[in-house]
Amino acid sequence: MINTVNKVLQESISLTNVLANSEEIKSQIVSIVDKCIYCFKNNGKVLFCGNGGSAADAQHLAAELSGKFIKHRPALYAEALHVNSSFMTAVANDFGYDYTYSRMIEAIGSENDILFAISTSGNSKNVINAVKKAKEKSMITIGFLGKNKTIMNDYCDITINIPSDDTARVQESHIKVGHIICQIVEDKLF
Repeated sequence: MINTVNKVLQESISLTNVLANSEEIKSQIVSIVDKCIYCFKNNGKVLFCGNGGSAADAQHLAAELSGKFIKHRPALYAEALHVNSSFMTAVANDFGYDYTYSRMIEAIGSENDILFAISTSGNSKNVINAVKKAKEKSMITIGFLGKNKTIMNDYCDITINIPSDDTARVQESHIKVGHIICQIVEDKLF
């Protein structure tokens, strides 16, 4: 059992080192921070979507921005699109699960907003449809994805592809990158 613990910790450390040494990923993080700051300064919203563990990550990161990350400061408008279970189940029933997020983007998305689309596979149809709808509404679209380039890379303004095939390590990295973004946004705005 201790061998598994060591193996997982070493894999996580190794992937973190890859991220820390990637000028491309660090540059993308800085670009995302700039876009978030512009969004909030112009009364925009930062919206998040994902499925399963990525939905949990979406909710987590939205809470870091809307509540607080480190500093006690005014709230920022950030929301995970799946938290309204009545809406989600009604849309899934009436239109199909593939449209759960795009319907909410249709209802509340606007030009100064940002959508973070989180998908380790990059192939989640409801997340892809959300990105497409966000593009129609002139929103900035950011993809937190896994290693493989997918259709989401074509639709997102910025993508962070975590260079791993291990879903758990990818999700850990999404949170790590998300936390970095939240910390810098909070520091720059407050």
